[in-house]
Amino acid sequence: MPLAALAADLHRAIGRGEIDVLFQPQVSLRDGAITGVEALARWRHPRLGGLGAATLLAAAERADLGVALSDHVQALALARAAAWPATLAHLRVALNVTAADIAREEFVPRFLARIAASGIAPARVTAEVTESGVIHDLGAAAATLEALRDAGVRVALDDFGTGYSNLAYLTRLPLDYLKIDRSLTLAITGDTRERVVVEGVLAIAAGLSLDTIVEGVEDASQRELLAARGATYYQGFLCAGPLDDAGLIALIEEGRA
Repeated sequence: MPLAALAADLHRAIGRGEIDVLFQPQVSLRDGAITGVEALARWRHPRLGGLGAATLLAAAERADLGVALSDHVQALALARAAAWPATLAHLRVALNVTAADIAREEFVPRFLARIAASGIAPARVTAEVTESGVIHDLGAAAATLEALRDAGVRVALDDFGTGYSNLAYLTRLPLDYLKIDRSLTLAITGDTRERVVVEGVLAIAAGLSLDTIVEGVEDASQRELLAARGATYYQGFLCAGPLDDAGLIALIEEGRA
């Protein structure tokens, strides 16, 4: 289906409840414990079936619904997480936040109000800022993210290694985590030149006292190499793909058995 048609459909999809959220575990490389999840949007299209985040975000941009979609997905993810059983109460919940989101004048109070309405403690929430989007005013963005951190929310720079990979983001934005894109994960088991790049990124993060979350880890050799080089957490099919609530609950509770 052409993107323009998808964009038209999206105007109705939010109201019809077609936008869903799945959760992908984030795992400690130190002890293998699942410590958090990233909330990932999915579109249950009535004719095309399940559509992933990339298609959904492209349609939202075409329809000028990016901000509305962000608000909806964030609220939905928080509401779902608030309903989890006590065995999942320790999990952090990472919500994707775009450059357009943080440029909004009222973003901080609205985001914090959304968290408060869910009943989840701000200390359990991570705002994942997509690195591939252009942040035009780093000073204003830094003030916005610092306000979130002052309220207890942690901040991650997402998808590092793609897009602009702007090192100024690392030095000027108040961050807690650096998320390393899956393209760099593949490089950890590549040739020497590729490994040097990954090791350099991990060294920069360590020098800035940032924890790292490595995306796209699919096999034990990647996990072991990343752990040996000081990465903190991983996310990927080695543990699990994106899960619905029942799947996530089963994974956590089986791991505790």
